[in-house]
Amino acid sequence: MNKKPVIAIDGFSSTGKSSISKEIAKKLGLIHLDTGALYRGVTFFALQNCQKNDEIDLPALFSHFDDINLEFKEVNNTLILFLNGKDISKEIRTQQVSDNVSLIAKQPEVRSFLLHTQRQIAQNGGVILDGRDIGTVVLPDADYKFFLTASIDKRTERRFKELQELGIPMDFELVRENLITRDKIDSSREIAPLIQAEDAILIDNSDINKEETLNLILSYIKP
Repeated sequence: MNKKPVIAIDGFSSTGKSSISKEIAKKLGLIHLDTGALYRGVTFFALQNCQKNDEIDLPALFSHFDDINLEFKEVNNTLILFLNGKDISKEIRTQQVSDNVSLIAKQPEVRSFLLHTQRQIAQNGGVILDGRDIGTVVLPDADYKFFLTASIDKRTERRFKELQELGIPMDFELVRENLITRDKIDSSREIAPLIQAEDAILIDNSDINKEETLNLILSYIKP
């Protein structure tokens, strides 16, 4: 393959999609684009600028797309998300953003707004994208497609640990409920639902760790 591959990794929340994709990118010399971070970026913008009666005003958000400039910049060998020139990598991981991101992500207007950005980055090859509809909608012609899943108990454990490490206090059962709710919203939305692409390789990492998941995915990718 003359051109570096385009790899799509989809799957449920807290299956390690982003961290594993970053490792694959390093090993194969690819650019990693965390598409979930883009949706979180739009959600963060909406919470800051488009609230009405303590709820996100969707029409107001849609009218402000021209004011949203999301870009990834490399900082210490890591791609960091910036919103209008400001690093928002920590802000987009708060529980408030997590509670609202599925609502934002299911809006056709938002998906259309971000679709062009993602395809533009991928068109020259040498990229790995992770999200919920990469293999089915964003990059249906990707060279490799993977779909990650794991048990709800294992995913709750991982998400809870991630929040603890970020210094964000959260109740374990609330984390579990949030994941179950997000699964339901993401899988049942009309626009680009979270489903496994027919030609995607299913990886269940309930009982294997990050390193083993990484090696299993790499075993399918031809050098």
